[in-house]
Amino acid sequence: MKLKVCGINDAEFAVHAAKLGVDYLGLIFAEKSPRRVTVEQASEIVAAASGPKFVGVFTTQPPDEIERIASSLELNTVQLHGNYDDSAVSALKKAGLEVWALEGSPASASADAVLVDGRDGEKLGGTGRVADWSTVTKLKAAGRRVVLAGGISALNIGDAAATGADVIDVNSSLETAPGVKSIDRLHTLMDAWRSESTERLRGSVVSR
Repeated sequence: MKLKVCGINDAEFAVHAAKLGVDYLGLIFAEKSPRRVTVEQASEIVAAASGPKFVGVFTTQPPDEIERIASSLELNTVQLHGNYDDSAVSALKKAGLEVWALEGSPASASADAVLVDGRDGEKLGGTGRVADWSTVTKLKAAGRRVVLAGGISALNIGDAAATGADVIDVNSSLETAPGVKSIDRLHTLMDAWRSESTERLRGSVVSR
């Protein structure tokens, strides 16, 4: 199980997250997001933080633009929200990218991983609402790789991990305001994550 922190828009925070062992850092390129970064800002963040894999999050950009941005930043993974379909996934895979897509979207059928996220009307993510975690069990039973997002914090990350999702994705619970991440909250989250990881390891040893 891996941990992703999304909505990274500050190099200093990214460096702290890398040092604390976060596996994935999400860079949001959605025009209406308070966490949006430009390619130039993203380039500075990627250059500053070594260790984690970076994930580009897109909502409206066409596949060729996504491929161009991913190539310029040397991203290996892209996350699709919005009206993408199998042809978009196919084009991005041909470009050598791993593709994650929002559960229920046309793109999710052929994506490498399905993102289960909390919904809030027309918003495509970053809502802070807890997702329907039972969806994870159904997707895992169908053999899918699952990324679980939506309302996950230090208080419930253990329960989120218990769903069996492959990646736990945290965003707004680490903020003091939309788009403003807190290093103190990150440390609190990581303490809870390490505790959860230790418990899972103990459980795995006992079950053998």
